[in-house]
Amino acid sequence: MAAFKTSVSVRFGDVDPAGIVYFPRIYEYLHEAFEDVWEQHVGERYYRMILDERRGFPLVHSEVDFMHPLRFGDDVRVHITCTHLGRSSTGLRYRLYVGDTLCVEAQQTTACVDLDAGKSIPMTDGHRARFEAILEDENAS
Repeated sequence: MAAFKTSVSVRFGDVDPAGIVYFPRIYEYLHEAFEDVWEQHVGERYYRMILDERRGFPLVHSEVDFMHPLRFGDDVRVHITCTHLGRSSTGLRYRLYVGDTLCVEAQQTTACVDLDAGKSIPMTDGHRARFEAILEDENAS
């Protein structure tokens, strides 16, 4: 299965007094990786799509499992695959690794929305094709 890969670094300000990444910061890492998918894989700056085309992909569902803590100084590799492509919705799976250790797994669904009308619209064929390139096999776990 093809996956888009990016990375994040755990900074001092990301950790709580226990020395691990404060869980809301994980959502920021996921969104940063989401923007990386758009820019580096789809080929479109996410903020330009929002500002110029008035189209966005707001989050409509999220599930996150925390298996191993992330700590200050960790270099985190993020693997992203597409789990679902609907008319206007996209399901993405994020796996965050430090070395060979899977630390966080998240599944998030976004919907393609006309930001001025506040209504879902079909995803473009070009966007669909790029997400198909990282679509998981139906039999993948």
